Amino acid sequence: MVMLRKGEWVWMDSGTGVPIGARVKVTDTGHQLLVDDEGKEHKLSQKEDSIRVMHPTSVEGVDDMIRLGDLNEAGLLRNLLVRHRQGIIYTYTGSVLVAVNPYQELPLYTADQVRLYHGRRLGELPPHVFAIADTCYFNMRRHNRDQCCIISGESGAGKTESTKLVLQFLAAVSGQHSWIEQQILEANPILEAFGNAKTIRNDNSSRFGKYVEIFFNKDGVIEGARLEQYLLEKSRVCHQAMEERNYHIFYCMLTGMTTEQKKNLCLGDASEFNYLKRGDCIVCDGRDDAKDYTRIRTALKILTFTETHCWEILKLLAALLHLGNVSFEASILDNMESSDVSSSDHFTIAAKLLEVQPASLGVSLTYRSFMTNRERVSKPLSSEQAADCRDAFVKAIYGKLFIWIVGRINSVIHKTPTNGPKYVQNSIGLLDIFGFENFASNSFEQLCINFANEQLQQFFVRHVFKLEQEEYTKEDIVWKNITFNDNTQTLDLLVGKPLNVLALIDEESHFPKGTDVTMLNKMNQVHAKCNIYIPSKNTHDMEFGIRHFAGVVYYDSRGFLEKNRDTLSSDIIKLIDTTTNKLLRQIFETQLSANTDGRKQVSTLSGQFRQSLDSLMKALSICQPHFIRCFKPNDNKKSMCFDRDLCIRQLRYSGMIDTIRIRKLGYPIRHTFKQFLQRYRVLLKTTVYESSVTCLHPLPIQDAHDSLLEWERERELNRKALIIQRLQHGFQRLQSTIRGRLSRLHYLKELAAAVTLQSQVRGYLARKSYKSKREAVTVLQAHTRGMLARKTTNKMRTDAFLSAQEREAREQTAAELQRRLEEVLNQSQQAAAEPEPVSEQEMVETMFEFLPHKVSVGGREGPAPEGFEDLERTRTIPEVTEEIPVELPVVEYDDEDEEFSFIKFSALHFQGSATHSHITQRLRQPLLHHEDEGDTLACLTVWWIILRFMGDIAEPKQINQEPSTIIQKNLGQRQNRRLSNLVGLDQVLNIRPYWDLTLHSTKFNRTLFIPYGQDEIYCQIIKQLVNNKNQKSSLRGWVLLSICLGIFPPTELLIQYLESFLRRGPSSYCPYCAERLRRIVANGERGELPCWIELQAVKTKKPTQVSVALMDGLSVSLPVDSACTSAEVCQALAKKVNIKDTYGFSLYIGFYEKVWSLGSGGKHVMDAISQCEQEAEGRTILEEQHASWRLYFRKELFTPWHDSSIDAVSTDLIYRQVIRGLKSGEYHSEKDDFVQLAAMYYYVTFGSTNSVESAKNVVGECITTELIETKSQGKWIQLVTAAHTQVLRSTDSVKGDVVDYARQKWPIFFSKFYEVTQMSGPPLSKSNFIVAINWNGISFQDEKEKKLLELPYPEVTGVNKSRYEQAIPSQSVSLATLRGQFLLQSVEAGEMADLIQWYLEGLRERSVYAVALQDINRQDDPTFLSYKRGDMLVILKDGEYSSDRGWIKGTNERTGNTGAVSTDTVLVLPTLDKPSDTTLNAPAREEAVSPVSLKEFAYDYFRQPGKEGGRGAQARGREKLWAASKEPIKQPLLKSLVGNTDLSHLASFPSPILKYMGDYPIKQVRQPIELTDQIFGAATQHVPLQDEVYCQIMRQMTSNNSRYVVDYGWQLLWLCTGLFPPSQILLRYTQRFLESRPREPLAADCLQRLQMLVRWGSKLPPHQVEVDAIQQDSNQIFHKVHFPNDRAEVDRLMNICVSGGPATMPYLVIFMRKLWFNVTPGRDLTADLTFHFPQELPKYLRGYHKCTKEEMTSLAGLLFRVKVDTDRSQFVMIPRMLKELVPADEMKTMSPEDWKKHIIASYNKQAGITLDEAKVAFLKGICHWPTFGCAFFEVKQTSEPSYPSIIQIAISKQGVNFINPKTKEFLVMHPFNRITNWSSGSTYFHITIGNLVKGNTLLCETSLGYKMDDLLSSYVNMYEMQRQAVRPRNNSMFPT
Repeated sequence: MVMLRKGEWVWMDSGTGVPIGARVKVTDTGHQLLVDDEGKEHKLSQKEDSIRVMHPTSVEGVDDMIRLGDLNEAGLLRNLLVRHRQGIIYTYTGSVLVAVNPYQELPLYTADQVRLYHGRRLGELPPHVFAIADTCYFNMRRHNRDQCCIISGESGAGKTESTKLVLQFLAAVSGQHSWIEQQILEANPILEAFGNAKTIRNDNSSRFGKYVEIFFNKDGVIEGARLEQYLLEKSRVCHQAMEERNYHIFYCMLTGMTTEQKKNLCLGDASEFNYLKRGDCIVCDGRDDAKDYTRIRTALKILTFTETHCWEILKLLAALLHLGNVSFEASILDNMESSDVSSSDHFTIAAKLLEVQPASLGVSLTYRSFMTNRERVSKPLSSEQAADCRDAFVKAIYGKLFIWIVGRINSVIHKTPTNGPKYVQNSIGLLDIFGFENFASNSFEQLCINFANEQLQQFFVRHVFKLEQEEYTKEDIVWKNITFNDNTQTLDLLVGKPLNVLALIDEESHFPKGTDVTMLNKMNQVHAKCNIYIPSKNTHDMEFGIRHFAGVVYYDSRGFLEKNRDTLSSDIIKLIDTTTNKLLRQIFETQLSANTDGRKQVSTLSGQFRQSLDSLMKALSICQPHFIRCFKPNDNKKSMCFDRDLCIRQLRYSGMIDTIRIRKLGYPIRHTFKQFLQRYRVLLKTTVYESSVTCLHPLPIQDAHDSLLEWERERELNRKALIIQRLQHGFQRLQSTIRGRLSRLHYLKELAAAVTLQSQVRGYLARKSYKSKREAVTVLQAHTRGMLARKTTNKMRTDAFLSAQEREAREQTAAELQRRLEEVLNQSQQAAAEPEPVSEQEMVETMFEFLPHKVSVGGREGPAPEGFEDLERTRTIPEVTEEIPVELPVVEYDDEDEEFSFIKFSALHFQGSATHSHITQRLRQPLLHHEDEGDTLACLTVWWIILRFMGDIAEPKQINQEPSTIIQKNLGQRQNRRLSNLVGLDQVLNIRPYWDLTLHSTKFNRTLFIPYGQDEIYCQIIKQLVNNKNQKSSLRGWVLLSICLGIFPPTELLIQYLESFLRRGPSSYCPYCAERLRRIVANGERGELPCWIELQAVKTKKPTQVSVALMDGLSVSLPVDSACTSAEVCQALAKKVNIKDTYGFSLYIGFYEKVWSLGSGGKHVMDAISQCEQEAEGRTILEEQHASWRLYFRKELFTPWHDSSIDAVSTDLIYRQVIRGLKSGEYHSEKDDFVQLAAMYYYVTFGSTNSVESAKNVVGECITTELIETKSQGKWIQLVTAAHTQVLRSTDSVKGDVVDYARQKWPIFFSKFYEVTQMSGPPLSKSNFIVAINWNGISFQDEKEKKLLELPYPEVTGVNKSRYEQAIPSQSVSLATLRGQFLLQSVEAGEMADLIQWYLEGLRERSVYAVALQDINRQDDPTFLSYKRGDMLVILKDGEYSSDRGWIKGTNERTGNTGAVSTDTVLVLPTLDKPSDTTLNAPAREEAVSPVSLKEFAYDYFRQPGKEGGRGAQARGREKLWAASKEPIKQPLLKSLVGNTDLSHLASFPSPILKYMGDYPIKQVRQPIELTDQIFGAATQHVPLQDEVYCQIMRQMTSNNSRYVVDYGWQLLWLCTGLFPPSQILLRYTQRFLESRPREPLAADCLQRLQMLVRWGSKLPPHQVEVDAIQQDSNQIFHKVHFPNDRAEVDRLMNICVSGGPATMPYLVIFMRKLWFNVTPGRDLTADLTFHFPQELPKYLRGYHKCTKEEMTSLAGLLFRVKVDTDRSQFVMIPRMLKELVPADEMKTMSPEDWKKHIIASYNKQAGITLDEAKVAFLKGICHWPTFGCAFFEVKQTSEPSYPSIIQIAISKQGVNFINPKTKEFLVMHPFNRITNWSSGSTYFHITIGNLVKGNTLLCETSLGYKMDDLLSSYVNMYEMQRQAVRPRNNSMFPT
């Protein structure tokens, strides 16, 4: 007996066969009642055995029905009921989700819910459709297996909404907000509009089935999707049941189109059209058709449907509606029933919209033609048949249009992968197919729909029950089979058995005389005995029934065959063929082509449906399935209403009870042993396990066990991770503690030692200082006392001997002198008050009075340098007549009409209000624009200097000193001419000090090197010359301009304007300045400032005369100017003295003991003279203008092929130079050399006659004093005389012998010297040394002239200029020799490399010796010479072959044979003499010790060599595949790629590699980035190709004789090591390849990049900046980073990774504030000035903010202060500056004068604040506005009718604001947590607000969508990071 208590829950009989829950209630009288779940009360009159106590789990309900204690129908039903009443619509059945349609909106689908369920395991959170979606996504990524989600249920159960939610979730977790994601989502509104309709049971019933397959890449990002549609219910277009509607698109179109559009299509209301009112339901509650139409048009735009496409679709839909209103009148024609089209406008409009002839349309609808045996017969149709024909035509058009729309969508969202045929995508499929249907009248469509549901039910049964239990049997698991409802018999009836229902329908459809009656009779006869089939009751009954898994359904067979045939008459097809409507022809393209070809479509609708359904089931079978069972709680679409009978029926046929049982008792999860061990090995208590133990069968696990294992695994991983972290932190703390103690002890020891040292040193220094001071004081005291004593004594003597008369006379003389001085002062003051006119000549004389009055030839002041005194000659230098023109400068300039007018230049390029004419005020900003603030300051300082120089501003009072004393004092105090300060400028009045301090000032010097800094100087000077009324100022300006034109040229921007200005200048300066401009432009910018003789030239406006001494004692005076170079001087000298062989002669300059070469190149002579003056100034011996410099013309270098007999003049000069060098000790030699050279000099000077006196003179003139002192003079005379008698040649021959003797004996004395630093190469004793280059070779010497290394030219194989990157980049030379490769860094590296290259090329051109580089065997052809590698060949230059064409004639010295030789196979040696055996054997020796190659790797991993390598490929054998070749290979090197056809064709980079490196000719110039993309593009996508790229590059760098090619190979290898690493097999070979080449500049960098890349992974092909950098030999990339305040800094970017976009696209790197979090003006001054103010000011001025008049005036005052600071004179400029002070849209609210008045008042109120404070005050004034910190975007929208078409979207930290740009009022503000989704396209931006079900969408037209997307993502990610940082998350299953 069951004892019941009050409040206890029990089960009671409900009378329907399923118990109902009830609660015990006690009345006031004490009687017990039962109140059931429906609220009904029952007395306890029932038998007690029918009442059972309810299990506690059934009282409140559970999330997973597997956990129910009452595991029966009643328990399941009540669990759903309880949760439904609680508003919980989702329940689990294991991994199957049961979803009950709530028929109301629930807050379950927000963006927060998406983030909550993403990444969580199933069951961790309450049941949700998002949990199933995330499980699909997680399993796809975890197992790399396709997934599918099958959503099933009756019509109206919520399948479509669930599909959309899953799709929305997948798009959200993909996380890219990409446009393709939005396009996939926007396909739903279109498909719903054209394929969904209101039915009795569902307001949005899908009348077609669809399968959406979403494709993901390996990173889980959506890449595309594909739609499949099944069996659209076309009959709904023409017929609807009562209370049902046609497809949504018709009603949306009629309510949403504009009046004009409806007028064009002749449309009205929906009630006017028969096709829309047959269901007597026009309006659907809960749907806004007009809003839906806007959403549809938005979706069409997103899916790239053009306006033309949309209009054509609307035309067809309108034509269908008009056709529905066409009626037919019955008539009799030839005794046959016929019909005619009733007269109406609808028929004409329909024909017009279909673009066919009305008559043709009428005939096609009222006649049917068919073929007889001989002819085509036309038969009229009755009115009923004509109406059916019309309806068939309409259904066909709509069906084809729907298929075309689906295809169009697929073409947009589904792109075939371009990454190769083997590129695999994972996918998730969503099946949303029509639910099971059972209406009062069911037709052919319901049969097909229910057949599809039977297939899906069988799929569910098979996966959940059949396969599961079969697996248990196979695994021998003790298992009792669970019985379940199997619908196999139903499927056999429909499609399985022979003569099944669908087969009979198809068979009867193919019979011309088949009818619905004959079809029904056949089905009744065949299946009458089947218990699944229910035949018709009698012969007149057209219904038959089938027992489906969801119940019995009776079908009305009328119309079955017509619908199944689904064909159009040939008359309709012919009609369509005549239309001009492109869309209509396009959708019927298949039928038209079939009709043209004579083919007939025989497939029926059921056959097509079965075929597509079979392909669907096949696709589902290869996926891992997930199931969502949708239930509807009632048939009335009411919320909170639960129909028990309906729900229990759905529970029964869905098999939920059996599903729960098998899920609870079964083992649905299976792992392989390896997978199980790998995943759960962490749970083992030991790290040792038997690896031999294995299991062949999968391990079955129950759901609960799997969850438990996963929880335990995660907890164990967390625990061990914490242990590792604690250990790591503990070790770190221990290490830090120990290191700290050791450091502390070491510091204390050092501190004690330092204190001891300091105390001792300080004591010593103090004692020493005291001692020295004491001694100094004693000396000072002694001298002072002596001086005072002498002074007192002298005074006493004077007073004693001076008489009174003398004192009186002296006083009178002093008075007279005082009176005269006062008169002179008065006269000077009067003269100053009334200035007399001054001529130009007087002004010039005054300006240049510091110069000597006589202009002499330069280079004759002071003593000559040591050793060159004998070249001095006493001669009279003629004075240069000074002609000072009297014409004054022109002061009026009006050149505005000229093309290059300075007025035009100023208008185009001057900043602000600066004009082109003279002013006497300071500038507020430079004339030209400069980015850097320091540059701006420098330019303003230069302007101040120019004003002071020209006398345009007043000078301060001068110190009363003699001018010469001041000048000497200033010149003596300057220590650094190039970077002196401006101190002392005010005290200097003369031009020379002015000029020195002007150009030597820091600001002036900086201006010369900033962009357009030189132009700034010229513009400032020209501006002060234009319209300058002050003659003195104008003349000083022309002098300053003349001097500038001798130092630096203008840029291309200014040069033509400057030339035009000079042409209009005064005649006294115009030609002079124009010539100086031409010269400085031609010869380049000077490196030093002007010297004194240049100022003399400026004074006289004539060239400067300089004297150049020759070695024969003659001196030549030459005219030079400021731009003159040593090359020009040498050419002029050679021409003047008639020298033919000019090579090696250079200009030298001497100064005291120093003599150095200026060469014969582009060095400026005046720069060298200026350096001498600076040296003189430093020595304080002479004034600068008297510096004792000299110029000499000497032989500096010889050529190896020098011939003294060619030019007697040059030979004589060299001869004199040698003899002079002997005497002066310049040339050192042995005693015998002196004797021989002195004897030759004897012979040249005195001939063959001998005399003691002549010999004595010769000894004195040739032998140094030191040598004479070592031996007696007589001994030297004797030796020289004896040698003289043996000289018997002509004088010229003897001179030539002297020259040749000096060249051969003293090559080091005729060398070019360069100071270098060795960066890499063979080890030497020193890294800093001097390189001497001469005709004999290259010598490395230290500072003591000790030779470190000698390199003859035959040992030099190549030279290359490059850049070696250090902290400061400098030039370097790569010198390749047989002894190794030297990398030398030098300031003059370019000149050094050019000189070596010139010697090598000259020697190779004249050489007749070559060495063979490879074996050539041409025995069969005598034309060609055969030789072996290393043979020496003698070149025969007889003209038979041309080396330009690659052939020379040579003789093999080993064999004596002669023949043609290819220049590619030999190396011409740079020597004129026969090379030694050491040189010839060097290449072989070099190969023997060559660096590591891929030879060893090739034997194991390279393919067999083929025939594609040329004739010698087979001979070379396998090992030569690793060596360089100039022929492209035809297949990959790696044998693993040879058989891979998919990758072999992608390995097309051998030719690009050869082209890049220069081993293969290029027909047309190509950008390097094109070649690098070809080389690395495919390899970045396909990992197997990466090793191939490495092998190809290293192969081409091995045994390659061209250094040029190898350098480019290193560039490719450098790029490659920054993209992707080689495989582990190739990695060690690559590292050895790099390590074995330490001398290569890029080897170490490549090795470092490779090591970093192994850790980081790969990226995209190299960017343009990377290729440009490495091509310039730079391994660093510098970028200019711009700041919002117009400041820019250069920063170095290492290992840059730029991807995406065209390689040549220009870009800027900008650093600015993006997210405006925690911005408080005044808290961070640097941020306010650098970022906040310059970023917010433009927004304010563009009028984005809403503000009051008072706020605008206050802010305008602050902005005006920012512009002018405290300069009140700028008040008048306020009206012109309004656009910089006031928002643009508010400027017209007041007049300019009113604005001026208010701004001045505001400015005065803010007095006393600085510029920075004004900027901060501006920010404080706007920071309280809601739009502060917003990013504004103006967009066009058409989605929301209540908004204006143009709106502003403002994104800030609060969210997204929609603003009316005209009123600046907020339309709405959406916080970030309400923004569900967003995406951007090229011209669109889409945003979804609210939940995923009924969210509001906004489509905006803008080109800035990508910026909005990025900004939104950044804000949301920031908030998400903050939320995760504070969110406590407990991942543990069990409490700790």
